[in-house]
Amino acid sequence: PRPYLMLPSELHVSSQLSSQQPTQFINPETPGYVGFANLPNQVHRKSVKKGFEFTLMVVGESGLGKSTLINSLFLTDLYPERIIPGAAEKIERTVQIEASTVEIEERGVKLRLTVVDTPGYGDAINCRDCFKTIIAYIDEQFERYLHDESGLNRRHIVDNRVHCCFYFISPFGHGLKPLDVAFMKAIHNKVNIVPVIAKADTLTLKERERLKKRILDEIEEHNIKIYHLPDAESDEDEDFKEQTRLLKASIPFSVVGSNQLIEAKGKKVRGRLYPWGVVEVENPEHNDFLKLRTMLITHMQDLQEVTQDLHYENFRSERLKRGGRKVDNEDMNKDQILLEKEAELRRMQEMIARMQAQMQLQLQGGDGDGGAHGHHV
Repeated sequence: PRPYLMLPSELHVSSQLSSQQPTQFINPETPGYVGFANLPNQVHRKSVKKGFEFTLMVVGESGLGKSTLINSLFLTDLYPERIIPGAAEKIERTVQIEASTVEIEERGVKLRLTVVDTPGYGDAINCRDCFKTIIAYIDEQFERYLHDESGLNRRHIVDNRVHCCFYFISPFGHGLKPLDVAFMKAIHNKVNIVPVIAKADTLTLKERERLKKRILDEIEEHNIKIYHLPDAESDEDEDFKEQTRLLKASIPFSVVGSNQLIEAKGKKVRGRLYPWGVVEVENPEHNDFLKLRTMLITHMQDLQEVTQDLHYENFRSERLKRGGRKVDNEDMNKDQILLEKEAELRRMQEMIARMQAQMQLQLQGGDGDGGAHGHHV
């Protein structure tokens, strides 16, 4: 075969290729810098992409403005087709659980918010067992999470555990009612309780402060554990430290809710219009609505962590102590029946023992009479 001769143009391209060096990876940072300081940015990006989940429970007597406040907090309408039952329907009404989930997006950050409402709480004539349904729901969510966590596919676990409970206290009483105390004591080891004084626009400033102090004193007296905001870290800025101090001093939060826009001082505000003026929902001088929202948003992560590390861990350790056996109502009923049977047996045995003692006494008495009569004859 004829030898292949390279043209001058081909020789030029070949010399160019041979002169090119392989591309090197250049360190964009300064020498002595490893780069793991960028990890928080990676976590931030991943979290924003994944989105956040939060479950809020609202408990309180009907008519205290729970639904209005929730709609005000998240600027959404969670209860578009709400039917309010009449007094006759409430007499024998049991507590229901209504969970509404809404996807909220703000500046690219997604929040899957679940609000758990408890219609019927405190409405019936006999409220003795009205919070058993609520406790059963909280435990059921822990149970479901534990089951999902122990399962094979743990990548997409939906967290429906209750992270926070707004407990609404009536502004018309002189502090906590017996039902308030009993309910908070029943759930304080299962969920983060945030006490809220509803419809605070019915109180004067002095009445409000007096009621707040009274409620805090009663909470301490009954050893009720409410959610305490964590102290600000020493390296935090002064503004955040001051904000934390103000939020702590405002507990229990006295709030006013409204979804109506009213014109006041030349601008549109959300508030309530009265013959003597306007109560602005987002005015910190009028009520604690802004403080409550700030507390919820700035401490949302802490509320989730306390739920995970304290309440859920307590539930999980209790379940593991019982060997993973779930105690349901049937088991509890069986135990109750056994206890009642044992008590009944004891009563029967005591009654038989008493009857035997009486018969013995009668026999002894009869013998004594017969002996005396024979001696006389």
